[in-house]
Amino acid sequence: MRPEINHGKQHSPSADQEPSVLALMALAWTLADDRRADRLLALTGLDAQTLRAGVGDPAILGAVLGFLAEYEPDLVACAEAIDSTPQALIAAKEALHG
Repeated sequence: MRPEINHGKQHSPSADQEPSVLALMALAWTLADDRRADRLLALTGLDAQTLRAGVGDPAILGAVLGFLAEYEPDLVACAEAIDSTPQALIAAKEALHG
């Protein structure tokens, strides 16, 4: 896939997406693998019920991105899977944490 050029700058498909949209996509990617999902719950202290109830909560979404940011192989794999970049996911995490 060839990146679009916008005013002389390369444009990532996810660059204009809301942080919450990127976080939800990252959450879906994380939960698609049982071992990774279990690790998310164990390391964040969240449980399945809290995660479901807080899916629109910026703090919960930021925690999901923080979880990915702590393990670079998952961060990179997630970014590739959702057609984003690790930098965009980190920026979304920072935006959600305010």
